[in-house]
Amino acid sequence: MSRDLWMGEALELARQAVVDGDVPVGALVVDASGAVIGRGRNTRERDGDPTGHAEVVAIREAAAARGEWRLEGCTLVVTLEPCTMCAGAIVVARLDRLVFGAFDDKAGAVGSLWDVVRDRRLNHRPEVVSGVRAAESSELLRAFFATHR
Repeated sequence: MSRDLWMGEALELARQAVVDGDVPVGALVVDASGAVIGRGRNTRERDGDPTGHAEVVAIREAAAARGEWRLEGCTLVVTLEPCTMCAGAIVVARLDRLVFGAFDDKAGAVGSLWDVVRDRRLNHRPEVVSGVRAAESSELLRAFFATHR
């Protein structure tokens, strides 16, 4: 499966988040063989959980599927540039790769405001691929916020 197809699945998860009134962000964790081992969407509103970000939900599911917290060999695919919390989780989980769609000029921690995942002071730095299907991710967010302002 390609990055575009994985991002398509993440975009579908993002659309599902809107049903619960959550910001449309979706994420997948894909193992080295290309199998999806974790899926997540924003669940902060649904669960009343400030850590209910799509990335954290997907990472938790992938760790449970693997039976360990180290996600070496895996890729996180997410529709929006991760925030500082999620960027930290990516580093701590030892994910090999991060693929994301739209940049987040207000809270992004993978190049927009900060660059947590590539900070040389940390013990792990995943490869980063940005801008995958960014226009679709941005449009989902624009449409969501247009109805919530």
